[in-house]
Amino acid sequence: MLKENYYREPTDTDRLVFEKLVPPDHYLRQVKALIDFEAFRELLRDAYSPHRGRPAEDPVLLLKLEFLQFHYGLSDREVIAEAQVNVAFRHFLDLSLDSRLPVPSLLSQFRTRLGEERHQAIFDEVVRQAREHGLVKDRLRLKDATHVVANVAIPSTLVLVAQVRQRLLEALRPYAPQRVAEEEAEAATIRTATADLKDSERLAHRVAHLRQIVAWADELVATLAPGSEKGDRRRQALEQALALAHKVLADQEDPQSKDRVRSAVDPDARRGKHGDYYDGYQLDILLDTESEIITALEVLPGNGDEAADSEALLEHEEAVHGNDVAELSTDGILSSRGKVLRTLEDPEGLGVVVYAPPPVRTWPEGYFSPKQFTLDEQGEVLTCPAGQQTELRYSNTHGTGWRFQFRRSQCRDCPLLSQCMAHLPAKHGRTVTKNAYQAEYDRLRTRAQTERYQEVRREHPKVERKLSEIVRRHGGRRARYRGRRRVKIQYLLLGLVVNIKRMVKRLRENPTAAVPCRAAA
Repeated sequence: MLKENYYREPTDTDRLVFEKLVPPDHYLRQVKALIDFEAFRELLRDAYSPHRGRPAEDPVLLLKLEFLQFHYGLSDREVIAEAQVNVAFRHFLDLSLDSRLPVPSLLSQFRTRLGEERHQAIFDEVVRQAREHGLVKDRLRLKDATHVVANVAIPSTLVLVAQVRQRLLEALRPYAPQRVAEEEAEAATIRTATADLKDSERLAHRVAHLRQIVAWADELVATLAPGSEKGDRRRQALEQALALAHKVLADQEDPQSKDRVRSAVDPDARRGKHGDYYDGYQLDILLDTESEIITALEVLPGNGDEAADSEALLEHEEAVHGNDVAELSTDGILSSRGKVLRTLEDPEGLGVVVYAPPPVRTWPEGYFSPKQFTLDEQGEVLTCPAGQQTELRYSNTHGTGWRFQFRRSQCRDCPLLSQCMAHLPAKHGRTVTKNAYQAEYDRLRTRAQTERYQEVRREHPKVERKLSEIVRRHGGRRARYRGRRRVKIQYLLLGLVVNIKRMVKRLRENPTAAVPCRAAA
């Protein structure tokens, strides 16, 4: 339950101390003058019951503590300890010299109370305030991603299966303690009996045991009826543990799966590749090129689809702010993603002009290109420049088009063979891919020859520098928390921090653009 008013009038002593000890150009003074923190109060209000519970700590105070924590790279305990003695912190927090501070554990509870959705709304509010100051334009967005290492130690498959089994048994314990004790005894027996076997054989025994427990758990869940709120939390924990166990068993049946669970304590983390292989997430951001303010961000699993996320980021920004982005610059992730390109450039949809490195040519220079092979209206017969035809086709690797193949006899005596290929294959003739998104790729190639493309590419390093700032200056390479939702909260707060830094710098360079925030009531 929130109080009606949290504002406490500073004493004359407070004003004197703050005036003497906090310089006029101190960064926190500038942030306090620039950002309207009271605008966040309404966003936070619905996280609290209007009638139930003890009076809560001021949510705006807690939000400011989060800002200080992520700006200065502090833990929950460290930011409270620093605010106890740091006069600049107290001035920024609107605390008098004798005001008490909340206990550190309250910050963790506050993050959980707000969750991903409200932190997202807070991030969007900062971007809205930047737009009010005239900083954010809609000419061009720069998009890029970097890797985030999960806050876990990656176990062996043997250990992973054991951890998942134990998590499931702990979730089952409130419902069938006797059966759980029997299964734990069985696990101990298996561990002893297989101690001298090869790891592959030990793993097979543990997987078989986990499969038996999962079958029993499925039957148990099917018989459960809705219960109390506490019982619902227990059931939710059981269903989550059971879903994880099913996923791990599915991974064991498909050793080549690219979506394998890597950790029982952070089941959302995935194996990805960013230069080298890593386990964790991707931080994907959209940057306004004029102001260098992050307008949207997302946290994806390590193996997430960064290309498709371009559409989601733009849709989120335009839905929240009602703007219309004109152009988008990305790295090579869109060079072979024709479906995403078509969606982005659709005039009836997002309608953005995409600037990205064009696809690599798949045919040697000086030879007939796929465009010079004619496809009939039904898309079933391909005709070559010499008039030869083929109906032999099969779907390409990504299912985005057809690979047509001519017979060797058709190509062997062709007078245009020297213009078609350097060497005739031993078993077949020319192979030509007709891609369903060839028009999109052709537009990228044509656009790459323009002067505007060169201008955009010169601006693209801004987004790489912004990611570097998050990683190098704010500890953004490693996740603080576990689970995709908690990790996204971390990066929403880091995004808020770097955006406010950028706003202060830009408005310091152009003071006439600044609009003072509302005074505390």
